[in-house]
Amino acid sequence: MWLSKFLDTTDDIKSLTAEIKSKILEYKLTPLQFTILENLFNNKTISGYDLIKSLNVHFAGTWKARSGTIYPILSKLQRKGFLESRSVRSPLGPLRKVYNLTEAGEKILKFKVNKNFLDQLKFVENVLIELSSIYIHSFPEDKQEKELISLQTLLEESFKNIRAGIPLKIRGKVVCPECHVELERTNAAFCFICGASLSPTSEDDEEKNELSSVEEINGKDTALDN
Repeated sequence: MWLSKFLDTTDDIKSLTAEIKSKILEYKLTPLQFTILENLFNNKTISGYDLIKSLNVHFAGTWKARSGTIYPILSKLQRKGFLESRSVRSPLGPLRKVYNLTEAGEKILKFKVNKNFLDQLKFVENVLIELSSIYIHSFPEDKQEKELISLQTLLEESFKNIRAGIPLKIRGKVVCPECHVELERTNAAFCFICGASLSPTSEDDEEKNELSSVEEINGKDTALDN
């Protein structure tokens, strides 16, 4: 799936309804375009600015997403029917454009991932084994055993992070503090309806402080009892 220059969705689209087929104007995607669609799916609705930040977290320093690269791709994916955009009011005044997958784009993405997931999981496993072997052998022989132990610990931590990052239940909800619309919980910084900030409010901070105070008091009471 990731080894060719383009990811061909022609066969996948044949398995979908005629209505979905008619809404997609191009069947081939680059790996970067596919990654952007994945990111949009997991964020539901997101601005270009937040998408670029999310992609840079995703690539972890191996590649840097920039506006000059990402915005033209978003425009192309929109023309081809995979996503749509709309303008929302920003807390700072000007309108902001936000993006989300079309119904057709979401169905193609889910179908493609579902069909290839187990093979891709094995592929990732093979790559990790091969790279780990090369990494260990890149050290002098007298240091390889120590590096092997460090690598095993690192991989165990990575697997813990993977398990923790996989949603085990239906995505949570967040309520916009301004327009009070219930939204899917995403990485977006602003409400795509009214543009209000979705950052933790001062009330949330006060609640955390109150909980900390209660815990502190309870701890002191326990110490006195002892």
